[in-house]
Amino acid sequence: MKELVGTCQQCGKDVYCCDGFLDGVVAKEGITCFSCIQTPKE
Repeated sequence: MKELVGTCQQCGKDVYCCDGFLDGVVAKEGITCFSCIQTPKE
């Protein structure tokens, strides 16, 4: 099951919950996708 949770606060990509696992990280600022988490900030 794939369920839309929200939008990545950095890139704007949709973040989903797939079979109970979130495809990102939740913080105070919002949700961040794994692609943005793995990319080093400049």
